[in-house]
Amino acid sequence: MELAVASIFEMMKCFGPPICKYLDNHRKLDEKVEHLRRKLNDLNIRKQDIESRKEAELRSKKLVKKEVEKWFVDVETMNAGMQALEEKLRIVSYFSRARLGKLVCRKIEEVNEIYERGRFPEGVAIDGPPTIGMTLQTTNLEGEIDIKELIWEYLMGNVVGMIGVCGMGGVGKTTIMKHINNQLLRESRFDKVIWVTVSKEFNVVKVQEDIGSALNHYLSNDELERATMLMDILKRKRFVLILDDVWNRISLRDVGIPEPTLQNGSKLVITSRSIDVCLSMGCEILKVQPLSKQESFNLFVTHVGDDVLQLPALEEIVKLTVDQCGGLPLAIVTIAGSMKGVDDVREWRNALNELRECVKSVRGLDNEIFGRLMFSYDRLGDPKIQECFLYCSLYPEDYIIERNELVEKWIDEKLIDEYGSRQAMRDRGHSILNKLENNCLVEKVKDFFEKGVKMHDVLRDMALSIRSVGPRFMVKAGMLLRELPSENEWTQDLDKVSLMENSILGIPPHISPKCGFLSTLLLQQNHGFERIPEVFFEHMHGLRVLDLSYTSIQDLPNSISKLENLTTLVLRRCYRLRYVPSVAKLRALRKLDLFNTAIEEVPHGMEKLVNLTYLALHSGSLKELPRGILPMLSHLQYLATTLNINGEEMTKLGKLETLTGSFPEVQDFQNYAKFIWGQWPTSYQLVVGSPWSAEHDDLTELFENPEEFHNGINLINCEIGREDLVLLPNDLHALAIKKCPNLLSLNTISLFHEANDLKICYISECEGIECALDLSLLSCNSIQNIAVLNLKGLCNLRQLVSGLAIESTSPATPAALAPPAIFSSLVTFELSNCSGMKKLFSREILRGFQNLEFLKVESCGKMEKIIAVEEDEGNGKGGGRSANITAFILPKLRRLVLWELPELKSISSAGVMIHADSFQYIWIVDCLKLKRISLSLALLENGQPSPPPFLEGIYVEPREWWKSVEWDDPNVMDVLSPFVACKED
Repeated sequence: MELAVASIFEMMKCFGPPICKYLDNHRKLDEKVEHLRRKLNDLNIRKQDIESRKEAELRSKKLVKKEVEKWFVDVETMNAGMQALEEKLRIVSYFSRARLGKLVCRKIEEVNEIYERGRFPEGVAIDGPPTIGMTLQTTNLEGEIDIKELIWEYLMGNVVGMIGVCGMGGVGKTTIMKHINNQLLRESRFDKVIWVTVSKEFNVVKVQEDIGSALNHYLSNDELERATMLMDILKRKRFVLILDDVWNRISLRDVGIPEPTLQNGSKLVITSRSIDVCLSMGCEILKVQPLSKQESFNLFVTHVGDDVLQLPALEEIVKLTVDQCGGLPLAIVTIAGSMKGVDDVREWRNALNELRECVKSVRGLDNEIFGRLMFSYDRLGDPKIQECFLYCSLYPEDYIIERNELVEKWIDEKLIDEYGSRQAMRDRGHSILNKLENNCLVEKVKDFFEKGVKMHDVLRDMALSIRSVGPRFMVKAGMLLRELPSENEWTQDLDKVSLMENSILGIPPHISPKCGFLSTLLLQQNHGFERIPEVFFEHMHGLRVLDLSYTSIQDLPNSISKLENLTTLVLRRCYRLRYVPSVAKLRALRKLDLFNTAIEEVPHGMEKLVNLTYLALHSGSLKELPRGILPMLSHLQYLATTLNINGEEMTKLGKLETLTGSFPEVQDFQNYAKFIWGQWPTSYQLVVGSPWSAEHDDLTELFENPEEFHNGINLINCEIGREDLVLLPNDLHALAIKKCPNLLSLNTISLFHEANDLKICYISECEGIECALDLSLLSCNSIQNIAVLNLKGLCNLRQLVSGLAIESTSPATPAALAPPAIFSSLVTFELSNCSGMKKLFSREILRGFQNLEFLKVESCGKMEKIIAVEEDEGNGKGGGRSANITAFILPKLRRLVLWELPELKSISSAGVMIHADSFQYIWIVDCLKLKRISLSLALLENGQPSPPPFLEGIYVEPREWWKSVEWDDPNVMDVLSPFVACKED
């Protein structure tokens, strides 16, 4: 048979190119499929990068472009198509291979096309409502009134264009300018107020990027082009540019900053410790002086607490202590923080003596403040807490360090004593971090996630000074280095090396540092980093912590297998990493992080890692953990994976506190649930009923960082309705149900009768659902606790709630017949791709939506009304309510999104108006039949409507539609139009 087929193939070659192509598709099917998998993997990596860009833009209050949203849909469609293709591959016949090969070739072309479209050189978002600048977090200003008023006078006047605010470190220059920055935002004098932190290691590219970001402009990669672009943009604006912490003269022309003049009306302010730097840049000098004795005392008491003034014996000692601070706000605040709560006179006297000694010990040094700050460092007492403080200096200057990440790093370094559980160590870590914050040695930062801390640059300098002698730190973090430090800088007394957040591309083949005592090497966030030579680790026998996360490394050298003291190996988000050598000898290893890599097989010898407590593992090329590994890792406390896991093997992991994974078989999940008998891990994210696939990629972040999210379970392809199907945890917070065809409504799930902690519910692609909630069935008490409800792709959904008796129009109707507040806790409600829905809410059920803040309705092709009133009411028939009575609904609604609803004719019916007082954002896109909008706006004294007090923006498409909208009050259009933005603008 094979000989005959081969002969036929040889004959077919004679028929020319079409036949040859047919043969090529047939013979090379496997090769082409593998090529497609690689291309799709690259596409998904780009998708994750675009998602990161999208998140960053959203934080800046921008609006994601429609073409970007479509691109995400195309990627998901391609992933789903790949899954279908994989199914075909399993059953393809010999004579169908050529046809399938042709399909694969077409898919490769489509993936390439989508990949190229994903460059988005002009960004992934458009500007939201314009803003002058960014409000900065500040502390109360004590004293400094005269200097602040003088700076303000120069900024508002026409005489001085460039201002240099000078003074020693810790004297308050940055704090003063933050107050000025925020005050400028309340003025309308300037088009733009831009804040850029320069820092000691000046980098022109970083400064240009920060200015470009503040201007919402994408800059090219060429430094000269960037400078030209910035110059052109800034010349068209009247701006204030604040360059904070400048150490050396900066050429404004090289950066792309036009020199402020009387003609352009712009201003430049720099803060620096050096008067010479300010003079060299042609600035008018304003020197910040230390605080007076009274100002210093007031600031000290503010931070130490008024209690010290209640003890007469303390007052004199406190004043002497304040005198030792030299009028420097940073020293005053830091030392006050370290003495807060101390009421023993003897301890205060002792502290004063220690402080005096610290100040004496640094006389002669350039930075007088170090001695005063050393007092607070010494008072930490515990050497491990002091090391936790010093560890913060390994991050770049002015870097916002995520709290959980920092605590995790301290655990890796064994700076936190080992307790019985991982949760106890995390709690101890946050307790230490709170102590450092309370002692003002690190600063709490309210960033987008409100979880950051950072080090004042003077405190960081002090920490690096402490570690400038052995055991020594070498810190070159965030300096945009393109090359590794030269070999002679890698001395034997090094303890920790931080090269994170640079642009290092690789390590030269000859470098082999002789650093036998090096314990920590941090190379994360060098995104272009690709190679490590075999000899590099040859003399690093003491290495314990190695972090290569967020790099482009493709394989690790075999020499890593000899680092027998290694306890932590972090390779998270090394998207190109395909090979990790044997880990059999790394028996000291306690943490192995391989999440979001491309490894093609589990590292050899993993079953030997008997001390492993932390394992994170996700790769698109892996499907399941080989049998026999998990039972050997009995000390695991943290297991985060997307791989398929076996229920029987999971029963061997009795110490698990954090778990993510996939139970493709429901029975496996049942076995595990019965074994733990209600003692679930503290944190968990699970998929039940389906193996992990590309369509689950939206869950990757949950599975990657389970401790940062609420506990969740995803039921996919399960038989919902059988009472004994699944044993779900009582503390379940989020439940997603997908592709469960026999699910009829939410309250047919027995879980809803007991899950009082359930707050989030996602239902998608469940064909059996015709109504979300059937009040004629069982109790729905738990549904009243749900805060987030998302319904997607429910093709047979016709109504939100059924079984609701129509409210009688008779005044005699008993109040008991009024519908219950079934959705009384609901804050967020999203409905998308539900093609059968025509009307969303009735007025009756809206009584239960009084706490709703976010409403999104998207791509529901038949949706005609968002809020529908009974027809007889709308026509004035029957003996019901008077047509003159208006119902006001959704009083807390902050965000309204109506997207691609081609049949939508009204948001609310006659007699119903939405309260707009709480509105923050409105999006209305491609709802061309929507002609009238009823909003209730507050009225001014003259009877005219006023804009909602919290409104930040309205996004519409197309612009012409907006112009055609009718309002109950024609003046509403004029009031709201200044807030409107459109892609066409």
